Amino acid sequence: MSMAQRERRALVETMAAVGPDAPTLCGKWTVRELAAHLVVRERRPDAAAGIMLPSFAGYLDSVQAKTARKPFQELLEEVRTGPPWWSPLRPVDAVANLSEMFIHHEDVRRAAPGWEPRTLSDADEGRLWSVLRKMARIAYRKAPVTVVLATPDGDRAVVPAQSEAEVTLTGKPSELLLHAFGRDEVRMETTGAPGDVRAVLALDRSV
Repeated sequence: MSMAQRERRALVETMAAVGPDAPTLCGKWTVRELAAHLVVRERRPDAAAGIMLPSFAGYLDSVQAKTARKPFQELLEEVRTGPPWWSPLRPVDAVANLSEMFIHHEDVRRAAPGWEPRTLSDADEGRLWSVLRKMARIAYRKAPVTVVLATPDGDRAVVPAQSEAEVTLTGKPSELLLHAFGRDEVRMETTGAPGDVRAVLALDRSV
């Protein structure tokens, strides 16, 4: 079973445990609304285009709102079973849904007070590091200083900027990946001039 599949199952279990009205780290979305997003993304390619194309955003919102009115257990079952056989996401599920399922699982977990990071295997942290290296330049493209992503094991990914100043973010790949995808509920250390650190932490890191 791929990490994406394991995270998918864990996400559904967590969603069921906290309930449909629990908050998430996805703006104002509840767990129900996040589940509807995942269902539309995998089962309604006509509407999912609105995730990337602003001209389709209104249609996406309409379809997603209608999907969210389904019984909660039905939504969870559709998330659990993943992309149907005809979905373009199904053949690439292990790759395309790795960060999606991990991040949204943490969106549900970390919206609750008193959250603690999970302990992931070295292999899973390595998988998340590979994802991070590929998208770091996009996430930190607006940084006014060079951003260095560093792990306790000594791995580094550098996003250069036209500046001699540098800010280093140090943490496990799982924590750094969450930050790169715009989440602030993370455990990491920062190094650099205070003003530069504040600028990096305040970046729009939307992908």
